[in-house]
Amino acid sequence: MAHMTMIEAIQNALDISMGRDEKVVVFGEDVGYFGGVFRCTAGLQKKYGKSRCFDTPISELGIVGAAVGMAAYGLKPCVEIQFADYVYPAYDQIVSEAARLRYRSAGGFTCPLVVRMPAGGGIYGGQTHSQSPEALFTHVAGLKTVVPSTPSDAKGLLTAAIEDPDPVIFLEPKRIYNGPFDGHHDRPIVPWKKHQGGQVEEGYYKIPLGQAAIRRPGKALTVLAYGTMVHVALAAVEEAGVDAEVIDLRTLMPLDAKTIMQSVKKTGRCVIVHEATQTSGFGAELAAQVQAECFYHLEAPVTRVAGWDTPYPHSQEWDYFPGPARIIRAITGVMESVQ
Repeated sequence: MAHMTMIEAIQNALDISMGRDEKVVVFGEDVGYFGGVFRCTAGLQKKYGKSRCFDTPISELGIVGAAVGMAAYGLKPCVEIQFADYVYPAYDQIVSEAARLRYRSAGGFTCPLVVRMPAGGGIYGGQTHSQSPEALFTHVAGLKTVVPSTPSDAKGLLTAAIEDPDPVIFLEPKRIYNGPFDGHHDRPIVPWKKHQGGQVEEGYYKIPLGQAAIRRPGKALTVLAYGTMVHVALAAVEEAGVDAEVIDLRTLMPLDAKTIMQSVKKTGRCVIVHEATQTSGFGAELAAQVQAECFYHLEAPVTRVAGWDTPYPHSQEWDYFPGPARIIRAITGVMESVQ
C-alpha cells in the first residue's frame, strides 16, 4: 500500500491503464505537456508519446466529438474537461451520440469513452468553477456516472470506467483532491498523505461500478452521500452523536439500490446529502426510490440537504455549501419526527 492524493491515484490509474492497453488514449486541454490544470495527467505524454496523450484546442464539443469517433472505431479515449462547468458545449455529443451509439446501432458499435471532470465547490471558484452537474447525466439512458470520495476508490473506479464498454462520466470532487474535507473551512486540513483514507493499493486493481460502500455502520438513521459530502456527512454524524449509517454511493448510475434499501429498512430514517442544487438534483431520485421501496419501514419523511437553488456564490460560499451544521439540523429533525 502507498499513500497517494486523489490526484496521484487518478494519474496512477491512467498510467497503469495506458501501460496495459495501447488502445487507451488521453487528451484534453493542457493535459499533455503541462500535465493538466490539476496535474492528473502529469508525465503521461513524456512516457507514452504525443499520439497517446495530447493537448487539444479549447473546444469541449470537439474533444468529446472526436472521442466518440475514436471509441466507435475501437480506441478507448479518456478525455478531460478542465472543469465540469465547461462541459455544456459537449453535452449534445455526450447525450445524442455517446449515450445512444450502442442502441442506435443495435449493438453494432459501443462507445468505451470516459469523460473526466473536476466538479463541486469549496474552493472559492464562484459560479463558473463550482458546479455539480451529475443529475444532468444520470437522467440520460446509456450513460454511467461515477463520483469517488477517496484516492483508493478514484483509482479503482477509474480503471473500471476505462475498461467499461459504455460511456462513463467520471466526476472528481476537486475539494478533496489533496485531502478529505469535513465541511469546517476554518479548520486545518489533514492531507491524504497523513490520512488513513489515503492508502492506495499499488499496481492494477479495479472496483466494479454499481457498488456502494458503507463508510459507517449504524442502526438509527441512514445517510446517503457521495463525493466530498461523504466526509462532511461523517463529520456531522459524529458531532450529532447519532448511530447513523453513512453510505457512499460511489456510482450514481448504475445505482446500488440493494445496499440503500437494506439500510433504510433497517434504520427507518433517511437523510440525503449532496452539493448540487436541490430542485431536480440527484437526491430527488434517491428520495423517490427510498419512499417507493421503503414506505412501510419509514419512521419519518425522507429529508434532503443540498445546495440552494441559486448560482454558486463566491462571497457566500459557506452559506451555500451543505456543511455539518445544516446536516446536523436535518438529522435532528428526522430523529425527532414521528410519522
